[in-house]
Parts: sequence; structure tokens; C-alpha cells
Amino acid sequence: MSDLFAEPFEEPSAEPAAEPPRRPIRRVVSVAQLNAAIRDLLDTQLGELWVEGEISNCRVWNTGHMYFTLKDDSSQIRAVMFRMALRYLRFKPEDGLRVVARGRVSVYDPKGEYQIICEHLEPQGLGALQLAFDQLKKKLHAEGLFDRQRKRPLPALPRKIGIVTSLDGAAIRDIIKVLRRRHPNAHLVIRAARVQGDGAAADVSRGIRALGRVSGVDVIIAGRGGGSAEDLWAFNEEIVARAIAESPVPVISAVGHESDVTIADFVADLRAPTPSAAAEMVVTAKDDFGNRIDRLHQRLHAAARHGVQHRRATVQMLTAGRAFAGWPSRLGLRNRHASELTHQLRRALLARLAREGRAVRALHRRLEAGDLRRRLAVFRGRLGSADDRLRAAAVRGRERVDSQFRVLAGRLENLSPLAVLARGYAVCWNAERTAIIRSAAAVSPGEHIRVTVQDGEMECRVVVPGEFGTATD
Repeated sequence: MSDLFAEPFEEPSAEPAAEPPRRPIRRVVSVAQLNAAIRDLLDTQLGELWVEGEISNCRVWNTGHMYFTLKDDSSQIRAVMFRMALRYLRFKPEDGLRVVARGRVSVYDPKGEYQIICEHLEPQGLGALQLAFDQLKKKLHAEGLFDRQRKRPLPALPRKIGIVTSLDGAAIRDIIKVLRRRHPNAHLVIRAARVQGDGAAADVSRGIRALGRVSGVDVIIAGRGGGSAEDLWAFNEEIVARAIAESPVPVISAVGHESDVTIADFVADLRAPTPSAAAEMVVTAKDDFGNRIDRLHQRLHAAARHGVQHRRATVQMLTAGRAFAGWPSRLGLRNRHASELTHQLRRALLARLAREGRAVRALHRRLEAGDLRRRLAVFRGRLGSADDRLRAAAVRGRERVDSQFRVLAGRLENLSPLAVLARGYAVCWNAERTAIIRSAAAVSPGEHIRVTVQDGEMECRVVVPGEFGTATD
């Protein structure tokens, strides 16, 4: 059927009319298709670009993605940085910070908004590492991790020294060399850790915490040799700073050379300019302690010698007096009297010990007479016989109950209607199976009834006798 509006409104003329101009074909697209086309156009025309602006409305959602706005004096654009790219930033983006963002412009289809998807951010003017360093330093200083009040002194005699560093660097060799020369009896506990590259900060922090849990560790040296700022960056991470602050024993930070400064240096209980200097600082306290002991020993020896000389002179002066004349004979008499008293005391003690020994032996005989092991054996025999009687009574009771059960089961079997059906009898019910038919007068011809036999039930219809040769069907 042709469309009514496809025909012209004018009357057809005898002469053929000129062909009307064709109308352009109308193309209709959905909103989703339009947004997708715009996104494809942006991807193909713009591609990857760098955008400079100031961060505002910066928020990190629980998904780990960061959403913010890049703006300048006259315009702004929404931006997003996904979790995988955000984790590689060395600094913390915050409102008011001017950055240079690398990314691509795309369209968020559900809302039809365009935004820049950032792959990388750089602070404008200030390097990313320096900015991250300043941010973390400011944060930890506000928390009090740099306060002198929380710095702990080194132990006077460190017997067990923990070391967190790489086994491949020169720092471990320098530390061991110094400690073996100046403190050969020290026990070294070395926890190998990566000190540069991805995952180095986590490895160093795990090493510090692990050594803090080792029993007997008195001090921990954490560090590495010199290098660039990127090489030393593991010791500028927050995880390492907090591991040092939470350590139960003092920590010495020995990172790089004397000119290198890290966050670990501010948090540690003591900063050493080099790993070798850290080893010397550990044993310096031991040297001071040893020198102090030597000085005290000399003073004690001099005081004792002076005291002995003074008392010897006093004794000589007293013995030279007339009051001490004949004191050797008096001392001999006192000595003999003391010997007699000692002999009497020994005899009295021996007699007392003999009496106590006889009393102990009498108590021992009484204990043997009332030996608990014998009484326990009697009780064990009585319990055994009682257990046998209890088991026999239980068996007899079970047999009696079983016999009664069999008798009752037989009686129940004899009274069961199923047994009657098994002998060839049947039970007739009405059609609703609500009443038993006990008389032929209770049913009418054509009425349906149910007949129950042993192995099932049949539905039957009552007929006039002789209709089918039988009374029922």
C-alpha cells in the first residue's frame, strides 16, 4: 500500500510534470553514538598532550582514583588520574599546586562531559622529588617525629647490633670492617634489603621492623652508600620514616655521604654522615665506657692502698701502747674458750639431728602403713566388679525389652488390617473415601466406589445384577 503523503496534492495534468528536487536524507543518531563520535574525534585529532594549570577540588575516592580540576585565570577543565598512574607519583597533589599534566582528552559518555585523563603530573618550577621531600618533611615535623625529646641515646655496651642494608654494596663491608676492628666481640644481625628501585622502601621498613623484634638487639644501623637523589629516595619514603620512629631500639641513619640528607636522618635517633661513621659511633660509647672503667679502677686501687696503709699505721700505733700489753695471751684464752663453745654447739646440733631423724623415720613408717597405692588398688577392684555387674544388668535389661518388643510386634501384626487384606479380603469405600461400605443397600447402581486390596486400590462402578454378568464393574 502506497503512502498517502507520497502522492502530490495537485490534480494530475495531461503534460508530465517536472521531477521535484530530492530532499536530503535525514541521519538520526543516539546520544550515546554522538558522545562516542566526539570521543573518537578527540582521540584522533588531539592525541596525547601536555596541559599546564592549577589544581583545585582535588579528591581521592575510595576506589583509589583521583579527581580534580585544572584551571587558569580564565578557564578550567575536569581531570582524572587513575589508581595505577597515581601510585607512581613522588609527591602528593593538593589544591593550589601548579602542575604540568600529560594525558589525553576524552568524553565521559554517561554525562557527556569531556575531561583530561592524566598519565603523569609534574610540579611546575619545583622538581617532583624535592616537592615530595618537602611535603613529607613538613608532615612528619608537624607530628613531632623530629623532636629531640623522642631521640634515644645509644647503649653503652651494645652486644647485639642490627644492620639493614644491601649485601652487594660497599656499605656492609665498611661497617663490618670497622666493628671487627674496634668491637670484635659484638654480635651482628644483618637483614638484607634492597636500598634503591621499586619496592626498596618497603623492604627497608620490613628489615627495621624485623630487627626490632629480634631478642637482644641493642641498636640498629640502617643505610647505604652514596648515589643520586633517585638512588637514595627509598630513605625519603614515609614507610621507612615510620618504621624508624616505631622501632623499640635506637636507630642510626647512615645514608650516602656527609652532604646527603634524607627524611630518615631527621627521624632517626642519630644521624651518621657515612656507614663507616655509623659503625664508629656505635663503638664510641664502648670506648668511653672502657676508659671510664679504667679510671675508676685506678681510683679504687689508690683508695684501697691508702686505706690499708692508714689502718696499718693505726694498728701499729695502738699495739705500741700499754693497754695492749699481754694481748697475745688474752687472745689465746679467748680462742680456747671459743673452741670449747664450738665443740659443745656441734654436739648439741648432732643430738638434735639424731632426734629429728628418728621422728622422720617414725612418720615414714606410719605413711607406709597407710599407703594410698594399696587403698587405690582395693578401690580399683571394687570398681571393676561393680562395672561387671552394671554391664550384666544392662545386657539383661536389653534382652527383656527386646523380648517385650517382639511380643508387642507380633500382636500388632495380628491386629493389622493389612494382614487381613493379604488373606484375600478387600475393603470397600465410598467415592470420597470417607466411609466404609458395610452393606449392599448403602450404594446405588451407577455409583462409583473404591476397593482396597493388598497391593493397591481399584475404582469400581455399581451396576444392576445381571447387566454385565457380574454385580460390579
